[in-house]
Amino acid sequence: MNDYRFTKIRQQFDNTALANIEQTVAEQVGAKLNIAPGARIAITAGSRGVANIARITKAIVEAVKAKGGAPFIIPAMGSHGGATGEGQREILESYGISEETMGCPVRASMDVVELDGGGLELSVFMDKHAFDADGVILVNRIKPHTAFHGEFESGLIKMSVIGLGKERQASALHSFGIYGLKTLMPKVGRRILETGKILLGVGIVENAYDETAIIEALTPAEILIREPELLDIAKALLPRFPLGEIDVLMVDQIGKNISGSGMDPNIIGRMRIRGEAEPEFPAIKVIAVTDLTDASHGNACGIGLADVVTRRLVNKVDWDATYMNGVTSGFYEHFMLPIVAATDAQALEWGVRASHDPHKPKKIVRITDTLHLGEMYVSDAALEAVSGKVETISGRGNLFDEQGSLVAF
Repeated sequence: MNDYRFTKIRQQFDNTALANIEQTVAEQVGAKLNIAPGARIAITAGSRGVANIARITKAIVEAVKAKGGAPFIIPAMGSHGGATGEGQREILESYGISEETMGCPVRASMDVVELDGGGLELSVFMDKHAFDADGVILVNRIKPHTAFHGEFESGLIKMSVIGLGKERQASALHSFGIYGLKTLMPKVGRRILETGKILLGVGIVENAYDETAIIEALTPAEILIREPELLDIAKALLPRFPLGEIDVLMVDQIGKNISGSGMDPNIIGRMRIRGEAEPEFPAIKVIAVTDLTDASHGNACGIGLADVVTRRLVNKVDWDATYMNGVTSGFYEHFMLPIVAATDAQALEWGVRASHDPHKPKKIVRITDTLHLGEMYVSDAALEAVSGKVETISGRGNLFDEQGSLVAF
C-alpha cells in the first residue's frame, strides 16, 4: 500500500454543547421530580458509550438526594455483559459508574418481574430492583437506531423496554425481528409508562463531536411527545462523510461504547438487516476494521458489518459474550466473521482488491471510529471528491509503519 499517500483533514460541524452539565441536570430534574422523603428511586445506566455519562448519572443521584430520596443505580442493558449481573456491573464500572464514584448503591441483577401485558402479543418484564423501588428515572441518549427507523428509536422508550426488561425482554422483543423493534417496542413502552413506575426520563442528545448538546428531564406524558422531536434533532446533528462515494473505509476500532452495532450503520450506510432498506448515503464498497475497543469487554457486535478485519481484532473477541448479544438480537449478519488479515496494511490491501476496477485511483478514507468524523485521513482521489467545510491539517504521508501497523491517528 506504499503507492497511496494520505492527507489529514478536519470537518466543521455544529459544536453547540452544554456549558454546565451538573447545573442543567439539577435544574431539569429538580423542576420535574416529586417524591416523598425517603423514596427509593432506581436510576438506569446503560451499556452505550454516552458522553459524560458518569457526570450525568452522578448529578441525577445528587438531584434525587436533594429531594430527600434514596437513589440507587441499576444496569439497564438487556443481555449485554454476558447477560449476568456481574458482567453488567463491570460495564458500568468501566464508564466510571460504581458505588464509590456515585455515592449510592449499584444493584445489578438479571431478575425480572412479569407485568400485566394489557393484551400485547408478548410478555412484559421489568428489572426486579426497579419494580420494588418507589419510582424509576430512565436515563439514555436519544439517537437514530442502528437497525431500523421509526417514531421511537434509541432513547427513553427503548430504555424502558429493552434496558429495564433485561435479557428476558430483549430476547422476547428481538424474536419478532424488525416488527418487534419498530412496532411492538413503542407499545410495550407505553404499557410500562402506564404502570406509574416511571417518574422521569432524562434524555440526552449529543452533537457531531460526541459532546453533550441537550439534557432534558421529561415526565412520562412528555416522553411520548418530546422524544420523537429530540430524535429529529439528533438526526440533524449526526456527523457525515464529506464525500458520497468511498472505495475503502478504514476504521481503527469498533465497540459497544462506540455504537450498539459496533460501528453506526447510519454513518457507514450499511444496515444489513432483512426488511430494512439500506441508507442511500454514503456508498462504501469495502470496510476494513483493525481493532476492538477495550470498553467492549470482548463484545464484537457489528464485526459482520465489515468486509475485512485484522487478527489483532479477532484475538480480542469474547465469542460467548458476542454471540449472547447476537442470538438475543436475532440480527446474525452483524456477528458473522469477515475475512481476517494479518496486519493493518494487509487489511487495506485486501480492501483495495475487493473494491475492483484496479486502474482507477481509489477513494480511501481512514477514521478512528464512527463517533468521530471530525478528523480523517483521505487518499488523493478522496481528497479531490470532498466538499463542505473542510480544512487540511497535515501533508501527504503514509498510513503504516514498517511492521504494517497504522501510525497513531
